[in-house]
Amino acid sequence: MPHPTHAPPIPARSSAPPAELSLEARMAATDAAMTIRLEEAAVAYEVNTAHIPIEPVDLGDVVTLPLTPTLQPPTPYPTPVAALLQGAHHRLLTGGWCSGALVDEDGARCLYGAIHIEARGDQSLESRGLQVLMDAIRRQFGDVDSVPSFNDGFASGRIPMRMLDQAAGLADARGL
Repeated sequence: MPHPTHAPPIPARSSAPPAELSLEARMAATDAAMTIRLEEAAVAYEVNTAHIPIEPVDLGDVVTLPLTPTLQPPTPYPTPVAALLQGAHHRLLTGGWCSGALVDEDGARCLYGAIHIEARGDQSLESRGLQVLMDAIRRQFGDVDSVPSFNDGFASGRIPMRMLDQAAGLADARGL
């Protein structure tokens, strides 16, 4: 009689230690868990507050400002250089900012062009305003060649105009 063939023994499987999850995987799992919890909380909130009566609010009773904002000139600084820089900042806010020219075809101005027109021919005031602006720029951006090169280094006027506003505050703090 032939020997019954036995199946070979099944080797014991060694379970590998669980793989350590990467930071991205842990964050994704946490994000998914938090999303579920937030959705459950939102549903619970809706259920718990459904019985509360809500009266519509007439915005005419609440809003007392004009719906269309207007750019009013701020209260001017009492010192001449600070007032010059503040006026140049307001001019850029209302008339527009440009780069690559003192004044573009639409009437927008660069930093230097705004200071120049606000100085109204007073070259000493203009020079002191440009110097304070350069001080403010160098405090934040390090070595910069000139106001025009700083101005032209940006695609939008957000940062140049912010620096002009900071320079006005700096001039006021210095009593200039």
